[in-house]
Amino acid sequence: MSLRRSIVLGLCVFAAACAAQPLPAEVDAALARARLPRDALVAVVVAADARSAPKVSHRAGVAVNPASIAKLATTFTALDMLGPAYTWSTPVYVDGPIQDGVLQGNLYIKGQGDPKLVAERLWLLLRRVQGLGIRRITGDIVLDHSAFEVPAQDPGAFDGEPLRPYNAAPDALLLNFKSVLMTFTPVGANAQLQVEPPLAAVQFPASVPLNRAPCGDWRSALQADFSDPARVRFAGSYPAACGERIWPLAYADPRSYAARAIGGMWQHIGGSLAGQVRDGVVPAGLAPVFELQSPPLSDVVRDINKHSNNVMAQQLFLTLALVQQSPATFEAARQVLQQWWRERLGPQDVPAFGNGSGLARDERMTAQQLARLLQLAWSSPLMPELMASLPLAGVDGTLRRRGKAGVGLAHLKTGSLRDSAGVAGYVDGASGRRYVLVAIVNHPQAAAARPAIDALVDWTARDEDPGR
Repeated sequence: MSLRRSIVLGLCVFAAACAAQPLPAEVDAALARARLPRDALVAVVVAADARSAPKVSHRAGVAVNPASIAKLATTFTALDMLGPAYTWSTPVYVDGPIQDGVLQGNLYIKGQGDPKLVAERLWLLLRRVQGLGIRRITGDIVLDHSAFEVPAQDPGAFDGEPLRPYNAAPDALLLNFKSVLMTFTPVGANAQLQVEPPLAAVQFPASVPLNRAPCGDWRSALQADFSDPARVRFAGSYPAACGERIWPLAYADPRSYAARAIGGMWQHIGGSLAGQVRDGVVPAGLAPVFELQSPPLSDVVRDINKHSNNVMAQQLFLTLALVQQSPATFEAARQVLQQWWRERLGPQDVPAFGNGSGLARDERMTAQQLARLLQLAWSSPLMPELMASLPLAGVDGTLRRRGKAGVGLAHLKTGSLRDSAGVAGYVDGASGRRYVLVAIVNHPQAAAARPAIDALVDWTARDEDPGR
């Protein structure tokens, strides 16, 4: 079946729609046990190949907040527009002569949206600078963020959790998600603390005392004080029973993070700097001396969907605009995604896109729209890349601890906010058919809907009535 024909058939299936197909009895029962109204749920179960009417169609045309399920639109659009081998480049420039290990001038690093410029790749970039014969810089290290035009954001505005790495804001020169990894390792009477990446002019204690309490809420036991971004303190102790643990943490002053990370890493690898690390713009006409390439888009999409990485999704969303105009903005990215949707799925039913990650209160999609998107992806040559990026139920990613629902039989993107919970993806039925499944609950007690959603996944995997 051609891609175009499959889209049209999918439209025909849902136009009949909306002849609602009832929820399975076990899903209704689970909703009742959770004391959730049936109208809190939107759901579709339909053949992935779009050759038959939906097995379930419940409020399929009602727009809801999809939470992180919105990443399906961002990632498949990117795979389709950019191709799975697409890479980001981060060019590096020198403005001055290099003599006897000294750059007599400035070093420039220009961000172009790389979502995965993590600590080890920052180390590699600066080692390549040293490979040019540079050990000392007499001028400044200048960081160019101008490829993205993103309004200043309060990292705690969304949910009051400013130190959660998922609340990091996108940035053309995004380094290590603006976060640190603190590793606590019991040695003798103390837990040694290792911090990656090293941050210039930021003090962390070398160790914290151990206690004999059960592991429990070990982070609270540390009594961390992050009020001074330049000096992190721990007034408590670390439970020896925990063994080694890692605490990922968004840096308390995200605006200074890039400068501190590059300054700290340059010093860590033995470089010296007479000037400062500061923001600026690459001078016109200056050619890069090298460009650091990112992993391919297929790898990035896998990270985004398996682990529901919000800031990587926003980087990718903005990149859709950047390949057409610079600087990239959220509004331009929304227009690109809307245009792609009209061309690929028709102009009559376009979602209300937010920031590409689903970490937004005003994003709206219907179960019908998501099912059509997944059917389009199923009929595409890019299907293997998208499917491989989705968490496998009970095995990995955000579904690793999902329990017994569809274990090994369902590739599903999860979504969860305070008042939204759901899944969308593909389920293998016992009959050998593969189904698209979408189930989203919007309700103040949305988290209580998990058993009902799991019941729908199990019902689909059993595929007791494949002819329906």
